[in-house]
Amino acid sequence: MPIELKMPALSPTMEEGTLAKWLVKEGDTVKSGDLLAEIETDKATMEFEAVDEGTIQKILVAEGTDGVKVGAVIALIAGEGEDASAPAAPAEPKSEPKPEPEVAAKAATPAPAPAPAAAPAPARAAGDRVNASPLARRIAAAKGVDLAGVAGSGPNGRVVKADVEGAKAGAPAAAAAPAPAPAAAPAPAATPAPVAESSIPHEAVKLSNMRKTIARRLTESKQQVPHIYLTVDIRLDALLKLRTELNAALESRGVKLSVNDMLIKALAASLIEVPACNVSLAGDTLLKFSRADISVAVSIPGGLITPIIVGAEAKAMSAIATEMKDLAARAKDGKLKPEEYQGGTASLSNMGMFGIKQFEAVINPPQGMIMAIGAGEKRPYIVDDALGVATVMSATGSFDHRAIDGADGAQLMKAFKTLVENPLALIA
Repeated sequence: MPIELKMPALSPTMEEGTLAKWLVKEGDTVKSGDLLAEIETDKATMEFEAVDEGTIQKILVAEGTDGVKVGAVIALIAGEGEDASAPAAPAEPKSEPKPEPEVAAKAATPAPAPAPAAAPAPARAAGDRVNASPLARRIAAAKGVDLAGVAGSGPNGRVVKADVEGAKAGAPAAAAAPAPAPAAAPAPAATPAPVAESSIPHEAVKLSNMRKTIARRLTESKQQVPHIYLTVDIRLDALLKLRTELNAALESRGVKLSVNDMLIKALAASLIEVPACNVSLAGDTLLKFSRADISVAVSIPGGLITPIIVGAEAKAMSAIATEMKDLAARAKDGKLKPEEYQGGTASLSNMGMFGIKQFEAVINPPQGMIMAIGAGEKRPYIVDDALGVATVMSATGSFDHRAIDGADGAQLMKAFKTLVENPLALIA
């Protein structure tokens, strides 16, 4: 009997995924450990390995299929001694128990015809919002057309541009028919939302699983998390000088520190120094973390991912640099494991390389804060009570005000500024 190959759960929260690509074809012989397919989740594309040995008998789900549920059968593998070319035997239908004679006689009597269902209610009743595209609304307003009296030809009766252009100005609203009594009938299946119309030349691009997740999570964050923003200006001259010296010493080891690597270390150390900010709100419980796992925002094709430097406060900056280089490379290839980007106690997002002076980042739930880093630039600055020129950057902390008070957030920003301006403490 063929072995069923099922859609794997590649992370604890995965419910469905996209079968991005098959790495085998029907008739191929596979053994344990062979790569079978690439599965795209909401954050990464991961390779799916074979567990059983045999021959690919039938591929049931084509590559590129979205929304494949975890546990769904995606292929069949013929085991040793089975004919892979033979079609899989269909499951035998369950035999129905033979009814008793009296019951059979009753069943043979035709049931009375059901009463006809009541006619469906009109698509728009008086006072209801008219289902019309934004373009149709603008044209209707310009022509003085009452949309309530226009029959829609779009999906689900939606009024579109062509409907309004053919309508006369001042068309009266259609009289609302009385709503019939509700009938005991199953609810209709949900229909997909209509595609937004636009008169501007455009291309409709289907959202990837990653982009859908980003949109959902960031919307939830701004709707549910009360953000408080705190900004400090930080002098970078000492940190840049130390970076130059450390890179000269590390050159023989093939390690090169970036400013971002040093800021990861500074944020982790700050969170340990101000533990009131190294927290996460979980319902009516506050989780206080004793380790600083820093999620670092990395831009990848189609979205953003946040690989994690675990226990960054205890790692040397050279180790952080090496680990971050590896994580960023695999993130861009979609090869991160779920545990390498899920979790974290706080985040760091650096847009200084794009010349952004300052920005306010959106918190990544369930984390309690994120640090936004702007570009280092030459600015007039007071040095030793005298006006001079220094390399300065702006850093903005976004804090979940449900879990972190403003005074605690200010303490963290002060600790971060002190560490960056006195960077020898980062290697002590």
